[in-house]
Amino acid sequence: MMSRFILLLLISALGQSVYALAQNEELAAQNPDFRTLQPTWFQAKEPFRVIGDIHFVGVQGLAIYFIPTPDGHILIDGGMPQNAPLIVQSIRELGYDPADIKILLNTHAHFDHSGGLAALKEMSGAELVASEGDRSALENGFYLGYEDVPWLNAPPVIVDKIIADDGDVTLGNITLTAHLTPGHTRGCTSWSLTVEEAGKPYEVLIFCSATVALNRLVGPPQYDRIVEDYRYTFQKAANWAPDVFLANHPGFFRMDEKRARQIDGDVLAFVDNTEFPMFISRMEEWFDAALAQQTSEHGQSDN
Repeated sequence: MMSRFILLLLISALGQSVYALAQNEELAAQNPDFRTLQPTWFQAKEPFRVIGDIHFVGVQGLAIYFIPTPDGHILIDGGMPQNAPLIVQSIRELGYDPADIKILLNTHAHFDHSGGLAALKEMSGAELVASEGDRSALENGFYLGYEDVPWLNAPPVIVDKIIADDGDVTLGNITLTAHLTPGHTRGCTSWSLTVEEAGKPYEVLIFCSATVALNRLVGPPQYDRIVEDYRYTFQKAANWAPDVFLANHPGFFRMDEKRARQIDGDVLAFVDNTEFPMFISRMEEWFDAALAQQTSEHGQSDN
């Protein structure tokens, strides 16, 4: 059986080290400054076009996506609260006006992905579209299951429109489809769209997350039916094989390695339809290990 220590190391390797560190309550209490716990979440990174109309405007450790259209722009995720000015700067560096953002989308209601949404919405007047499952956390600014831990909070932000599973968001020439993939949060939402590169269409998936991270699966669970939600997501995503796999942590999809190839002239550096199936299979294995470990620790059955 995988030890808790090894599991946390594996999670850390996928860009979730702050969650592993947060397991140590004493450390978290002494040093809740995320600049120390996870400095890459605050380090500026040069924006760039990933593929088609999708641009990266995030920071070293958090991926945020900007999609311009003739009728205004779409932004996916807001990073940490302190990231908002960097996101605005990156959009300007790409030659666009951040005030023209019309739609804000969110993968999930955790402070490192929703924290900047309130400031970005106030700046642009954009409509925030999110799932019902994450609505309460977004609008009240809490981390579901840790409502009494204030340093996990994010600035509250009003959700203007609820998106359902397989619901579409269209602006200009871009249509994104929502795929509810709960577990990591109750309303975890992945987004897909088709883009064109070098005269050919490519299916892109921006995956929410499936790590266990700080979540309690038992004793008591982070939220009701969390285990069933994870299993639903793994079953749902088992046969997904998008041409391009993106996520909200660059390490999930080896962004820096692919960006280096892109700079060297590989215009299809982000195209690999074998990557996501391997990723989601690994996530399920790690989930099973975490569930077994937590169940053992609490002396419960995992059935």
